[in-house]
Amino acid sequence: MNGKHLALGALLLLIGWQAIRHWERRAFAQPDGILVPDDPVQGEKPEDAPQIVVGRWTLTPRATYDISARVLGREEYRFDDLAEFAPEDLALGWGLMSDNTILRQLDMEQASRFFTVRPRHEVSFSRAQVNEHSANTHVIPADDTIARALKRLRVGQIVHLQGLLVDAVRSDGRHTRTSLTRVDSGEGACEIMYVQMVDTN
Repeated sequence: MNGKHLALGALLLLIGWQAIRHWERRAFAQPDGILVPDDPVQGEKPEDAPQIVVGRWTLTPRATYDISARVLGREEYRFDDLAEFAPEDLALGWGLMSDNTILRQLDMEQASRFFTVRPRHEVSFSRAQVNEHSANTHVIPADDTIARALKRLRVGQIVHLQGLLVDAVRSDGRHTRTSLTRVDSGEGACEIMYVQMVDTN
């Protein structure tokens, strides 16, 4: 087989691989209406929870966290500062932000570790309501099984996550803190979650 045939074969393999990934990540269809009525549950800092070391990063638990939400977006990261311990972000919505009739009125974008929401026209709900019912979450898999489950999530799915909200410090002093409230927005408003359980049933 000559070089031209090899190149064509490689191209076809790449196209096939991309088609499979596109199919695996297709959006999950849901009916109209609020699909997740309950707010996330944040508990006290677990007194016996040890620090967790991931590569050059040390994670300090700040609170327990239990959230059921609709996946509004997911974005993988490989090269930024946080990718070493948080290779993926999930944009999560509950309450009105789990309802198609609301989501169809919004433009949502997830990039550079931020989740941005803009109304397409005048709406009957406030930006504060959107902020209070959605969050961009930096997710840290507790093990390889959790990592695989997170990677299989599709936009539109309902997911239940349990774990810890954590602060993170790198060996050179670089640090980042988790949000501990659902009413903030902008820089510093993302939850940093060490995920110990994933359930999509």
